[in-house]
Amino acid sequence: MDLPDKARAVIIGGGVVGCSVAYHLAKLGWSDVVLLERKQLTCGTTWHAAGLIGQLRATSNMTKLAKYSADLYTGLEEETGVATGYKQNGSLGLALSEHRYEEFARGASMAANNGLEAHMLTAAECKDRYPLIEAEGVVGGVFIDKDGQADPANIALALAKGARQNGAKIFENVKVTGITRTGRRVTGVATDRGTIEADYVVNCAGMWGREVGLMAGVDVPLHACEHFYIVTEAIPDLPRDLPVLRVPDECAYYKEDAGKILLGAFEPVSKPWGMDGIPEDFCFDQLPEDFDHFEPVLEAAVKRLPLLADAGIHTFFNGPESFTPDDRYLLGPAPNLDNYYVAAGFNSIGIQSAGGAGMALSEWMDAGEPPFDLWDVDIRRMLPFQNTKTYLYQRSTETLGLLYADHFPYRQFATARGLRRSPLHRALADHGACFGEVAGWERANWFLPPEAAAAGQTAEYRYSWKRQNWFDFARAEHMAVREGVGLFDMSSFGKIRVEGPDAEAVLQRICANDVAVAPGKIVYTQWLNPRGGIEADLTVTRLSETSFMIVTPGATIVRDMAWLKRHTPEEARAVALEVSAMEAVICVMGPRARDVLQPLTSASLANDDFPFGTYQDIDLGMAPVRAHRVTYVGELGWEIYVTADMAMHVFETIMAGGEAANIRLCGLHVLDSCRIEKAFRHFGHDISDEDHVLEAGLGFAVKPDKTASNFGQFIGREAVLKKKETGLQRRLVQFKLTDPEPLLYHNEPILRDGEMVGYVTSGNYGHFLGGAVGLGYVPCAAGEKPADLLSSSYEIEVAGRRFAAEASLKPMYDPRAERVRL
Repeated sequence: MDLPDKARAVIIGGGVVGCSVAYHLAKLGWSDVVLLERKQLTCGTTWHAAGLIGQLRATSNMTKLAKYSADLYTGLEEETGVATGYKQNGSLGLALSEHRYEEFARGASMAANNGLEAHMLTAAECKDRYPLIEAEGVVGGVFIDKDGQADPANIALALAKGARQNGAKIFENVKVTGITRTGRRVTGVATDRGTIEADYVVNCAGMWGREVGLMAGVDVPLHACEHFYIVTEAIPDLPRDLPVLRVPDECAYYKEDAGKILLGAFEPVSKPWGMDGIPEDFCFDQLPEDFDHFEPVLEAAVKRLPLLADAGIHTFFNGPESFTPDDRYLLGPAPNLDNYYVAAGFNSIGIQSAGGAGMALSEWMDAGEPPFDLWDVDIRRMLPFQNTKTYLYQRSTETLGLLYADHFPYRQFATARGLRRSPLHRALADHGACFGEVAGWERANWFLPPEAAAAGQTAEYRYSWKRQNWFDFARAEHMAVREGVGLFDMSSFGKIRVEGPDAEAVLQRICANDVAVAPGKIVYTQWLNPRGGIEADLTVTRLSETSFMIVTPGATIVRDMAWLKRHTPEEARAVALEVSAMEAVICVMGPRARDVLQPLTSASLANDDFPFGTYQDIDLGMAPVRAHRVTYVGELGWEIYVTADMAMHVFETIMAGGEAANIRLCGLHVLDSCRIEKAFRHFGHDISDEDHVLEAGLGFAVKPDKTASNFGQFIGREAVLKKKETGLQRRLVQFKLTDPEPLLYHNEPILRDGEMVGYVTSGNYGHFLGGAVGLGYVPCAAGEKPADLLSSSYEIEVAGRRFAAEASLKPMYDPRAERVRL
């Protein structure tokens, strides 16, 4: 069959994910879909996958996608006639520590909130579920009824057949050699059999995804790693209904496979592969055996499953699978192109993810927006440096093993660190900083006090689900901000300059708030999508008639730049430039902030001269700086923007001037604990593109009556007006546990009058308020008054235990916002 000259969508890659995208696009009525496979379907990674179908993931929406996959595979054989081998025999996870048991228990609570049955078991009950195990050392476990296993290659072939039945065309032995583009659009795909003009291109190339991305100038950061498993000889009388068994503390998983046992590993230090490129003729290939590498896992497995001691090894398998820098797959439109989509880097969970990922990406392409919040896997979270070979090689030694590592709160990556450092980095390290990493930035998360260092403690994490080793240090930092003054290094802020005669008009079109303000004003605003969902949460500072500064989280800078450029009209006389690294940001926060800063500058910092929500160019010590009077901690304070070359001078000047006020260095964990006491929203957790701005309680920052710009009314205005007319369906509520002991992180179920109604979107400990604090959405009936919502009884479930919670629609800390205007 000849290749067509034109297609609406060209999918590159014939693994399970590419077949799923083709299947779902065809189901949506896209009749002109072409899938190109370089060799044969499934010949890269899919064919040798273990085929485990788990449904409980780290977040609610990821669980939703995995559940969709399981539901899809249930009926796929009947739909297509292709035997998939899918059976829902359940899965059993064993916990060998109290830490792991709490992780399982927290996951089980989240599962219940998502309609997924997960049963916490004792060690004896685990033995009952899987009689072949040795239960020594087992603390307990979790059993999920609807998990299962399948034949991975046949799942892909069934999806391919379903795609063909609905009009898609699939071509094997077609090598993609290039991708053509004009401006922000791809125009076609070049192959060794001709060129196809394309309206959309989808990169589902698996471990070739990075190279296919580079063909279009798109960063697709992933790296292949060697993944090992063995298959035993046939074991007499082996039960065929054994659940999938996972023992993450021993890095192992087991499944019954046609009377044999398949034992696979996610070892802590993995072996990257393909550093010099993947061989041209790679097709259903295996990698060389490395028994020494696998032996520690096998030794533990023989003790855990004693029957393995007498079972011969039929197959020792080593095959490549691709991993991303953060162990989450890459999905969605490329940030720099409007019609190039990616679904790649599935981190050994491709089979269980493929159905949901294919559905979500297809609906995203069809509607022009995702069906729900997919920020967990959105490719726009990746930054350009993450696509360098050295970075990917170093990080990939860690990411495979992290699948089965303890998923502690605040856990930091250990590899590929130290790339992006603020000008204050060395000074903060000398003052006892413990650094975490976000978007490559090394950020001080907490500080080890001198007295603790003198006692032999180190500025390193000791992870736990309970109070970690830095908890009391953070409390001292927190109280310094509330009662005295603290200094934060926020140089990792994303910063975007928007310049030009049409800069105001462009931003008025994109911002929900009114940015047609006088120079010197700072405007807090959201960027909305047509549904009224929140695409960005940031501040816009007007520097002059034609110049604006956008300040946004460092983790969202690629996403925000993409949104800004995508919605800037071609005819607009305005340019946007990211300038994040040009300036350091030193935040001085707390009721004594003015006492510290005023003697260091000739400018007046009095309320009348320097009101809240404004900025001024001032001198600080010998340096010219830009001082922004805003806060994310709910206290009097200023953000000091200073060029990188003068940042250390400003830091030293402030620290010396703050000695009398006992100024304290503070980390990002305390920035978060202060903001949650104030009920400030966090993008990506409390607010996202599926959360309506009014239901998020941010209507004060939306101005539907503002004058339309030259480019029209602001995006999302109609959705805001409609929501005002029809009423809210849910509200974002602040909660505080009345028991001061439990901790909240995220995803803990919220119960209203005994019924699960939502989950905690973000949580931290409120050191001033005296308990764990969280935010979460609660459904409300049409016309339900706030007082009625708050009159209910609320609980939050933490690892299977329910704790009473106070609820408020106003910030529990300083509800009238008086402290920021001291």
